[in-house]
Parts: sequence; structure tokens; C-alpha cells
Amino acid sequence: MPGIFTISLDFELLWGIFDKVGTNYKPEYFSNTRKVIPQMLDCFGKNEIGVTWATVGMLFAENEEEWKAYSPEFTPSYRDKKLSAYEWAKKNGIRPEVHFAPELIRQILDTPFQELGSHSFAHYYTLVRGQSPEQFRQDLKATQKIAQNKFGISLQSLVFPRNHINELYLPICLEEGYEFVRGNPKNWYWQETQHESFGKKFFRSADCFFPVGDKTSYRLDELSHFKQEPLIIPASRILRPMNIRNGLFNEIRLQRILNEMESAAKAGEVYHLWWHPHNFGNDPEASIKELDRVLEKYRELHEKFGLESKSMKMLGEGLLEKSRTKV
Repeated sequence: MPGIFTISLDFELLWGIFDKVGTNYKPEYFSNTRKVIPQMLDCFGKNEIGVTWATVGMLFAENEEEWKAYSPEFTPSYRDKKLSAYEWAKKNGIRPEVHFAPELIRQILDTPFQELGSHSFAHYYTLVRGQSPEQFRQDLKATQKIAQNKFGISLQSLVFPRNHINELYLPICLEEGYEFVRGNPKNWYWQETQHESFGKKFFRSADCFFPVGDKTSYRLDELSHFKQEPLIIPASRILRPMNIRNGLFNEIRLQRILNEMESAAKAGEVYHLWWHPHNFGNDPEASIKELDRVLEKYRELHEKFGLESKSMKMLGEGLLEKSRTKV
């Protein structure tokens, strides 16, 4: 069996970090992001790379009026209101350049091999106190509705914001059309991400440069599919943002990814890389050059070992088809 190279991207703009940065963000960071996404799409299309763009549903809207029209009746009632995208917008207002991106979504859909997925409608935190299963269901319904009405598609892949995977909510995901969900790497420092600690952060950061945990590529037959739940497709590695002041660290962390890709290709395993498009916002030119090196490595491994590129949906559908054939 050839190995599989999967990429998933958490496309969120300000909706993904508003509760961390507030209004203290550099406008050029997101303007750079908007400019670099078409370049990323060009790289993926030319190299026939399957990518899942897990997109915050609010980005689908054209303007504030449309955003309000598609927002669910039951919004998350977090105990900490600072975590709510709705409360933030009410207090700080809407800025189209950081809150809406339908033109970029159209470019994603127009690019070969790209899958449009979901990152929830409102960057929804399923492990935060105060919210409820019904509120989460309403959030997923809002995303499917705006995707269907504006672009004529149903979304099938979901990435939980902040990697907060509430296992009790998995049946709701499947009921609302999501057949595939990105999981976390199996190492302990990627588990229960809602309970952060210095140790977890330290080991996650260290592991981007040096092996400190188990390998994160895996065989397809290691994936288990349970009835009434989506198929969980674990992530392997995050491509962390470039450090513009430390070229050595950038090279070490990138080389670690390239080495892991080669190991997965040789073993016929899945290697699932992910990042946020806005991670390229600080230094778009250098970030695209790094992406070129990753894709160049993929082409090399494709020719040598038959490594295949698949989005989450392509990978998941192939695995489910095999399981049905066996039955």
C-alpha cells in the first residue's frame, strides 16, 4: 500500500484569534493572508495536492447583514463571554477585511483537488463550560445552510476549533452531515487541549524540532470507524509559523517534517500536516518558499515510493469504501 500525504488548513482569519488578540492585531497580517491564499492555491493546484480547507462558516458571508441572517438562533452561552464570537462582534463591530472572505472560498472551490470543509460556524469551543449540545448542533446547521445556499455544496469534513474534540458531540457531527473529523496526534501533550499546561506547550514545541514522543504517521488499518460517529483522521504535525529572527530554527523544524514525510512514504503510512493560512501572514514570501520545499519533497516521494496526496474526504471515502467491500 502506498503512503498518503494529507493536508488540512484551519481557515479562520480574525474569528480564530479574536479572544486572544482582541483588536490589537496588525491589519497587514490579515491583508498578507488574503494575498497569500491564492498563491497557496496555485501551488496546490499545480502539484495536484489534495487539501481540506476547514473554514469558519462566518467567512462565507458577504456582509454583516448576511452574517446575521445565517447566524443560529441559539448561540453558545459560554460562561466566559469573552470566548463568544457574537459577543465580541457586538462589542467591537464587524470589519469585512478580517471577518468575511467569500471570494477566497470561491477560489478554493475553483481550484482542483481542494475540499471545502468546516471549522464550525462561529469557531465553536465544544469543551468550554456553559455551551450545550443543541447550541453546537445549531452552529453546524448554520454552516451547512450557508454553504448550500451560497455555493451549492454540503460539507463533509470538520475540524474542531482549538482541537477541542468533545467525543460526546461526535454523533451530532455525523447527523449534521460530517463524515470525517480531524483528530489529534496520540501523544499525551496533544490530549485534552482545553486543559493547557506549561508541560504540554513545552513538549509540543520541542517535538516540532526534535523527536520527544511517538511517531505521528500511522497505517490506515489503525483507524477505527464506529457506527453513529464520523471517521477520525488524526493529524500528524503542525507546520508552525516561521520565526523571522531565527533561520536555524526554521530549517530544523522544516527538515523534521520532510524527514517524517519520507519515513511515512517508505512505510506506506498516512502523514497528515496542518496549519492556519494566517500563519503565513508574517512573512508570506518566505512561507511560500517553505511550502514549495514541502511540495517538492512530496513529488520526490510520489515518484520514488508512490506517495499519494489526498484531502480528508478523499482519504476517508477510500477507507470507508474498503470497509464496505470487506463486509
